[in-house]
Amino acid sequence: MFAPFLIMLREGLEAALIIGILCGYLTRTGRRALLPAIWSGILLALSLALLTGAVLIWLDASFPQKAQELLEAGIGIVAYVFLITMVLWMRKFGRSVKSDLQHQMDAAFSSGTTWSLVLLSFAAVAREGLESVFFLLAIFQQSAGWQAPIGALLGIVLAIGVGWLIHRGALHVNLGKFFHWTSIFIVLIAAGIAASVPRALHEAGIWNHLQQPIWNLSGTLPESSLFGTILSGFFGYRETLVLGELLVYLVALLIPLAWLLRPVKSATEARHVRP
Repeated sequence: MFAPFLIMLREGLEAALIIGILCGYLTRTGRRALLPAIWSGILLALSLALLTGAVLIWLDASFPQKAQELLEAGIGIVAYVFLITMVLWMRKFGRSVKSDLQHQMDAAFSSGTTWSLVLLSFAAVAREGLESVFFLLAIFQQSAGWQAPIGALLGIVLAIGVGWLIHRGALHVNLGKFFHWTSIFIVLIAAGIAASVPRALHEAGIWNHLQQPIWNLSGTLPESSLFGTILSGFFGYRETLVLGELLVYLVALLIPLAWLLRPVKSATEARHVRP
């Protein structure tokens, strides 16, 4: 439950901030009449995310077992890449997001067509929506039951509320620290998702190497227990683990974590780089 909650809180807050920047800039520059173009792009982006999720769920249900395992492995790889790209990009370029979006809106104004604003808001929100779809599918494949969807829903609701309060000036949050600490937790979650890929490939009969057991704690610390659930949500814990999964987990964790904890470049350097 914690993993989807944290991811959707993070993704939802990013999307809320982007929407707030776009709408706020139109309001401050006296272009409130163009707000429907922003909302049209947002609705198109949400529709694309929902359609993508529905198609992937349908494919997973209609494929034979081997194809389902391959699809789950593919979703896990895409989710991991999206997660790591998101946290590393936000760490490096997050400070210049506001100015970059405003420059892009100025360019859209100069084109003289509202379609440019529709495409801008669509592109900005579609990235967050598609990332969320792959994250949630990868997590739902590992966590059966109602807890994961409820956690995701709570994360979205809280993100919307926090984003609205920040936009209204009623809540002040140190977003730098928020994104830094959530990035560390998300890297842990992403490593757990990456470690599930070898297992899916093994069940599909594609990967049969490095299957030496490391531990089997199903009788001592099952994932269904309270502590097992907490460890699974934070660190990608599995009650049974083989060598290949452990190696993938360590590589997927340590490399991005080392990069994430490196000193941040100066704001002047980041300002000249566009996402």
